[in-house]
Amino acid sequence: MNARDIMVSPVITVAENETVKDVAKLLLAKRISAVPVVDRRGKLVGIVTEADLMRRTDTDTERPTSWWLYLLSGDQSMAGEYAKSHAVRVKDVMTHDVKTATPDTSLHEIVDLFEENNIKRVPIVNNGGDIVGIVSRANILQAVASVRPKLEISLPDTMIRQRLIAELRNQPWAHVRNLNVTVTNGVVDLWGLVQSETERQAIKVAADEIPGVVAVNNRLRCEPVFLY
Repeated sequence: MNARDIMVSPVITVAENETVKDVAKLLLAKRISAVPVVDRRGKLVGIVTEADLMRRTDTDTERPTSWWLYLLSGDQSMAGEYAKSHAVRVKDVMTHDVKTATPDTSLHEIVDLFEENNIKRVPIVNNGGDIVGIVSRANILQAVASVRPKLEISLPDTMIRQRLIAELRNQPWAHVRNLNVTVTNGVVDLWGLVQSETERQAIKVAADEIPGVVAVNNRLRCEPVFLY
C-alpha cells in the first residue's frame, strides 16, 4: 500500500499569518492535533501541532528560565523557546522543517519517517509542492484494521511442515538445527530448543499464519544453545 491509499484529503491548512488563538480554536473545532501551514501560493512552509501550543505565557505554562537550562540549551534554544511562548502569529510557533512524502511513497517508508523523526503525521505533496493529503499514525492503524485476509487454499500437513521450515531457514534469528516440527490434521507441534522467549514466540507466529494450520502446540524450551 502507498500513501495515496490511506491519506486524508483534502487537507485543512492555515496561513502563516493567522493567529495562534485562531489555530487553537481550529484544532478544537475540527478535532485534529496538527495543521499544515501554507504561504500565499498554497505551498507548505510548516506545521503546527498541539505540542507547539502547550508552553504559552498567556496561559502561565511558559517553561521557567533557569541557569541549568540555559547551560544545557544555550542562547539560540532559549530565544526560540521565548519566541514560541510569546508569539502571536503561526509563523513564529510552527515547525519549519517538515518531513513530507509523495502519494506514491510506500507505507513502509512513511512508518520509517514516523520512527526516525519521532513524528505523528506526514503531509503528502505532489511534484509541484502542493499539499494533496496527510497521513497520520491513526491512518496507519486504520489500514491495519482494514486488511482483508488473503484467500489461500489450506495446505496439507506435509506442505505445512515444509513451508514453516523453509520460512524459518530464511530468518537469521531462528536456530532451525535445534528445532523439529510435526503436523497432524493441521495441528502443528513445535519441538526443540530456542535461545529466548522472543524466538519461541516468533516461531509460533510463523506457524500460525500458514494456511491450513488450525492450532499450534508450542513445546519449545528456552535454553542456552551453543553453536559450533
